[in-house]
Amino acid sequence: MDILSNRVKSMTVSATLAMAQKAREIKAQGANVISLSLGEPDFKTPQHVQDAAKEAIDSGDFFSYTPVPGYQDLREAIAAKLKRENGIEAKAENIVVSTGAKHSIANVFMCILDDGDEVIIYSPFWVSYPEMVGVAGGKPVFINAGIEKDFKATADQLEAAITPKTKAIIFSSPCNPTGAVFSKDELQAVADVVTKHENIVVIADEIYEYINFTGKHCSIATLPGMAERTITVNGLSKGHAMTGWRIGYICAPEAIAKACIKLQGQFTSGTNSIAQRAAIAAFEGDMEPTKKMGEAYYNRRSMVYELLSEIEGVKLAMPEGAFYFFPDISAFFGKKTPDGETIKDANDVSMYLLTQAHVSTVSGAAFGAPDCLRISYAASEEQLREAIARIKDKLALLS
Repeated sequence: MDILSNRVKSMTVSATLAMAQKAREIKAQGANVISLSLGEPDFKTPQHVQDAAKEAIDSGDFFSYTPVPGYQDLREAIAAKLKRENGIEAKAENIVVSTGAKHSIANVFMCILDDGDEVIIYSPFWVSYPEMVGVAGGKPVFINAGIEKDFKATADQLEAAITPKTKAIIFSSPCNPTGAVFSKDELQAVADVVTKHENIVVIADEIYEYINFTGKHCSIATLPGMAERTITVNGLSKGHAMTGWRIGYICAPEAIAKACIKLQGQFTSGTNSIAQRAAIAAFEGDMEPTKKMGEAYYNRRSMVYELLSEIEGVKLAMPEGAFYFFPDISAFFGKKTPDGETIKDANDVSMYLLTQAHVSTVSGAAFGAPDCLRISYAASEEQLREAIARIKDKLALLS
């Protein structure tokens, strides 16, 4: 029986989740696998957030279906956070809470794209962007920049990619997978292009905003003319170590927010009640745990950069945010393993490191950069030192 849709048949499996599954399978066979493949903080959710969830349960008041766009007081807390921290003028009516930033982005594409509409994606990109565009009937259009440009495509490239079918532009800053951060001047250059075109919106994925080593996060929605054409996407997974709680949100022009509420009402309804009550504590409570996590990532970044720099053939850019390195490892293509197998591409490098070094990474091919490898440093310093030592040893065996 063949009843599956062409839509799902054409969709690829998430490379990050697929690699994590392969790592678990090898680990189940008894290997000591160190996972540097998933973008998941290794910290616990802050205690005051846990306590808020417990209080919500104990109160007995939050066991019912929730409002589709999220509790009103949570939406107000998010709007207040955006004004306080980002300078974005927002009301609760602009906020839609969903089950993670991934869900939020999917909602947006389903609400704004018709068949054949184009979405310009800054590349390297997070693995799910093109798949989401495709499922919504759109066409991904990529603008690329390599390691020599810190992985940041230019405004001229953006202008050249725009056609009458362009509906949206999406990027992440700080970026998954590269760690690149767009400065205010670079975002202004994007805004200067976008504001010349009437019906194009920008989707700004800011999920890593608290893991930013440049000293200042800039939201493109704050730039002149951009508030009415920007959908800001964020959530609690990275900055508050709340991956499993599944809380993401958009801040969007009210017409787009209403459309996402309409769609979400038919697909999932409102997000988990207890997670929402915990989210309020995250937005309104002590930010010290988030700051300490950021400091730990900063220290790990310096250590990992030093260790990776010692590996001959690995070409590095220093990431300005997030918790990934994205080295160019093309120097190893064409070399042979001790077993005589030829390393053809980054997929082969990633699998070689998993099976031989027992370190899981993700091929850059999944992110639009086939010469690169994504290495997460959201792991303990001990694990990172051991993992990179293994990587160094196994890469040295290629000839």
